[in-house]
Amino acid sequence: MKKVLVTGADGFIGSHLVEKLVEEGYKVKAFVYYNSFNSWGWLDSISKEVLSEIEIFAGDIRDPNGIRESMRGIEEAYHLAALIAIPFSYHSPDTYVDTNIKGTLNVLQAARELETSRLLVTSTSEVYGTAQYVPIDEKHPLQGQSPYSATKIGADRLAESFYRSFNVPVTIVRPFNTYGPRQSARAVIPTIITQLLSGKNEIRLGSLTPTRDFNYVKDTVNGFVEIAKSDMTIGEEINIATQQEISIGHLAEELIRQINPSTKIVCDEQRLRPEKSEVNRLLGSNEKIKRLTRWEPQYTFEQGLAETIEFFRSNLHKYKADIYNL
Repeated sequence: MKKVLVTGADGFIGSHLVEKLVEEGYKVKAFVYYNSFNSWGWLDSISKEVLSEIEIFAGDIRDPNGIRESMRGIEEAYHLAALIAIPFSYHSPDTYVDTNIKGTLNVLQAARELETSRLLVTSTSEVYGTAQYVPIDEKHPLQGQSPYSATKIGADRLAESFYRSFNVPVTIVRPFNTYGPRQSARAVIPTIITQLLSGKNEIRLGSLTPTRDFNYVKDTVNGFVEIAKSDMTIGEEINIATQQEISIGHLAEELIRQINPSTKIVCDEQRLRPEKSEVNRLLGSNEKIKRLTRWEPQYTFEQGLAETIEFFRSNLHKYKADIYNL
């Protein structure tokens, strides 16, 4: 069995990726954020059968020694660990530099030193900023419209430099907006669903006009696995996108229709991004991933929303719907 490492394995996408890799027959080491509670994040909620197949490594992505130790004997590494909340990056940008840029550098240095055979570095569609043309392909200009996106651009360019300078077999994987079970409450779909399921007559949102290209999480992790299986993806930047978009307003209206049709939408000023920081349109091209891999999205938006609603209905007690989650 191929031995692989997933950083950020305790998070939303990372925990789903771990499950997928175990299902595919890989021997998985899960890098989780060390804490004194010995919590493994969302990995604590997966089945005991899957969990028994995983080796847990607790550490901190900002620590180069821990990263190097975790990657010894690893054939492939999937680097997902990052700080991702955009509002939090406005007042704590230093932590984003340390985690997203220096953390990625630590992984790249270890992969170079240990001669890891494949390394996938996770990017984000936020690096593109507001679309200058659509669908957004991998040649689209990069725009740092938030400290978060700026640090992810920096991490991407570091990854590219290690491929070009040291021949580290890197692929930059760029998912568009991923949603699904286990997503944090700071994201828009959980924000809407948790407020609705809590029985609120009014839900509070920021701007309703921006559009997003939403990937169901199982399609996103399938994209990672298929990218890693293809030698043609080495040295490339690759979108994972549905090539369809929906506005936040229309998304909210659809969720309201499904859960509580009498609910009204209220604009909450604190949820608005600064004007020049808001990404107004994201619609990704998936031509490249389809050309270089066997990936195809398996879930419709309706199917993904249905599974997501059901998850939050069963796990609402884990979320704080009454507060604005940065």
